[in-house]
This record gives sequence, structure tokens and C-alpha cells, in this order.
Amino acid sequence: MQIQSKLPNVGTTIFTVMSQLAMKHQAVNLGQGFPDFEGPEALRVALNRYMHEGKNQYAPMTGVPRLREQIALKTAALYGRPVNADSEVTVTSGATEALYAAIAAIVRAGDEVIVLDPCYDSYEPAIELNGGKAVHVELTLPDFSVDWQRVHDACTSKTRAIIVNSPHNPSGAVFSRADLDALAEIARRHDLIVISDEVYEHIVFDGVDHQSVLRHPELAERSFVISSFGKTYHCTGWKIGYCVAPAALSAEFRKVHQYLTFCTFNPAQWALADVLEQMPEHYRELPAFYQDKRDQFRAMLAGTRFKLLPVAGAYFQIVDYSDISDQDDRAFCEWLCAEKGVAAIPVSAFYQRAPEARLIRFCFAKNDVTLQAAATRLQGL
Repeated sequence: MQIQSKLPNVGTTIFTVMSQLAMKHQAVNLGQGFPDFEGPEALRVALNRYMHEGKNQYAPMTGVPRLREQIALKTAALYGRPVNADSEVTVTSGATEALYAAIAAIVRAGDEVIVLDPCYDSYEPAIELNGGKAVHVELTLPDFSVDWQRVHDACTSKTRAIIVNSPHNPSGAVFSRADLDALAEIARRHDLIVISDEVYEHIVFDGVDHQSVLRHPELAERSFVISSFGKTYHCTGWKIGYCVAPAALSAEFRKVHQYLTFCTFNPAQWALADVLEQMPEHYRELPAFYQDKRDQFRAMLAGTRFKLLPVAGAYFQIVDYSDISDQDDRAFCEWLCAEKGVAAIPVSAFYQRAPEARLIRFCFAKNDVTLQAAATRLQGL
């Protein structure tokens, strides 16, 4: 049987490849972005309790009402944006599902969607599967800032939407209020829908507030805002996220969601509602928790020949290895894993056309023992 692939250029993701290499070489895995420590014990206890209480059948398609209400309350408290839990909040099976549903809800054949390189690897396939074209605009090195004039210049009569991501994966760069204003001007001028990937919303450092598009009334009225409980509560394997969007956008989003996954793991939704209501200190203290890991990891690498780029948010450290090797980043990551026992991710994997810079990404969402083991192996470079 011959099948004409709808995604002929897509293979196994670099995250899976590097994790498999890490297992093969028994390397310390700082590649794929997941914690190696557990989330709050209260969350796991609540999950077990709700399973035993019989919350094991289908959840409502849009999400358990109590969880949606807690999301709405948190959104209003953090960003000053009142949202309707019934018509503007949808619980999803992870942020990747939410991203796909948002793209599928609005992108039609021939539409263009602007993405900012380097970007998360699910954006472009989702756009292509829905008949659209991803238009790549590169962020400015070395700080991964947005050149908004270049974004404006990339807009055409076919441009339907723009996908933004702050805090940014892989760089950790974060938006300022000026970025939101520039984004709003472009969205207004070109009548764009904004898809805002904010899965690291609670991991912003150095006393800076996360600049969610929900803080900007004009942007909030034309945006899908997507977040992840997995990132916030150290339970990425649960695959639970959510989308906040105006009622008209949410209605279209839900049409896709109901035929994509229909609903999301029921007992976990009840457990998450508990911790949102009873433990707001968890997400409030998360910036300091991860800032400490950032600072420890950077101190551990200070004596190496890696050049450490700034990290303003998220839980990734990009390093420049040009003083160590002339290899391209994919080859260097394979060598680093096989010969030095540390797995990382080549930053070129996040680009359509990667720049000449020699950059790789480490994940520091790991316990202290893991970070020290990795650093010990890297300090000889």
C-alpha cells in the first residue's frame, strides 16, 4: 500500500530521539523538558481520593465546572481579566491538544500563520494539517527578542493568525508590556487572531511579572491563551492543559476539541481544582523555586567553556558551545550524549532555517542530584 503522507517532512521528534539516546548511553537527560521530581503530595492524594470516589467516567466536554471556575478566578486575580468559566474556559488533554484545536478552529486552506523561530515543533504540522502555511519570522539573537517591524512586513492579505510564546521555549525570553502593545498594533492593523502559548506562565524570574496577553484588553478580545497544569504542577504525564478565549473563539475551539479528545482525565480535574483553590501558594512560589535551580545550574557551569545565555523565564538554559567544538548542534548533542553522558537538545530543531550560531538547550527542571551529576560530566569540557 502506498500512502501519500500529509506530513512528508515530519519524523520522530528530536525530544524522543535524544531521550532514546540518553537511555542507550545511560546519560543524564537534560534534553526533554520534564521534571524528575514529583508534584505536590496533596495533588496526588486528591487524585487517589477522587478515583476511589468514583470520578472515573467521562468528564464534561468543556471540563469539570469546578476546575473551570478556579481557572477563571486565577485568571482574574493574576491578570485582571474577568472571564466566564462557562463560555470562555475549556480544559484540554494537554497544551499541545489545545494548540492544535485553536489552529484547527481558525485556519483554512490557503491561510498563513506567523510563527516566531525558534518555536515549539508542533506549531507548523498543525498549521499544515489544516491547509495553512507557516510563515517563519526569526527572533533576534542573542536575546531572542521580537523585531516587530519584521513581523509586520511578513503579514499579507492571507495572514490569519500569529502564534506567540512567552516565556519562550527554548530560550526563556519573556515579553514586556511594550511587546504586547506592538503585538496589539499588528493584530489590529492586519485583523489577526493571536494564539498565545503561555505554558510557562508561572516561571518568570527576577521579580518580573508574566506579561500574559490576558493583561491587554485589546489582545484578550482576539486571543486563544493556552496554559499547562503539567508544567505548573510537575505532572507532565497527566497531559492536562486549558484554553482561555472569548466566547466566540471558544465556541469554535470546542467544536474541534469535542471531536479531538472530547474530554480530559476526570479525577485529575477534580484534584487540580482542589489545589488551585487550597494551595495558591504553589504557583505563586514557583518563580523562586525555579530561579534557585537556574542559579545553581548556571553556577555549576561557570567553570566550563560554555557561554551561558540569559534566562528570564521557563526552565531551559541555552548555551553557546562554539569554544568547544566546530560540529553542528545535532552532531555535538549526539557526541555529548555518547561521550560525556549528558543529553541536550540542538536549538536548530526549533528553526525552519537555523542560524550559524552553535547553540544547545539544557533543561534544569531536575533535582539537585541530577543537575550536579550532569555538571560534573560537563565541567571537563
